[in-house]
Amino acid sequence: MTRKHGMKKQEAMNPWRRAFLRVGLACCALPLIGCGNGSRFHNLDISGADYGRDFALLDPDGNTRRLSEFRGKVVMVFFGFVQCPDVCPTALQRAAAVRRLLGADGERFQIIFITLDPERDLPGVLREYSAAFDANVIGLYDTLEKTRETADAFRIYFRKVPTSFGYTIDHTATSYVYDPEGRLRLAVTHQSTAELIAADVALLLDPLSTTDKETR
Repeated sequence: MTRKHGMKKQEAMNPWRRAFLRVGLACCALPLIGCGNGSRFHNLDISGADYGRDFALLDPDGNTRRLSEFRGKVVMVFFGFVQCPDVCPTALQRAAAVRRLLGADGERFQIIFITLDPERDLPGVLREYSAAFDANVIGLYDTLEKTRETADAFRIYFRKVPTSFGYTIDHTATSYVYDPEGRLRLAVTHQSTAELIAADVALLLDPLSTTDKETR
């Protein structure tokens, strides 16, 4: 489910495994969550999850943005940081590809990028970085304290790791997808493809759609 930056593999396993298990155990503990049993979705169905319900963070213009303001759209939320070497750009490129695959329905698909590095990802940097992937991407930030609070509320693990040039950030590489009613529905692993995500998003936009079946 996750990947690491800047740590030895053995050192990285324990915290990442704990983060993975927290999501997995929460999934199986909730009766409304699919957990892969008969779900129509390609990605992990976590419908009914009691975390990641909303946020109140700042966009590069200083406006407070909330998840609840995007009702009527399917929203994909990803936590990362601008200097992330591979996981973050790959996730955002994939999200942009999903939007293109949706065609006209791409207007009803919102991509949210939440930085875990507000000390370096200042508003101007965040705006430029987000726009480099798709004009639809909204980058959000806040104080380090508020960032930690939000990440915990979304069960996102992250921590600074010192390097020879300063620091990098290890973090959960999962993306979350919300339906048009603002309900958390899917957890998307780093390994999932744009095509499979687009099929699931199409299904969330139109529950009667058979798009997901066509990709099997």
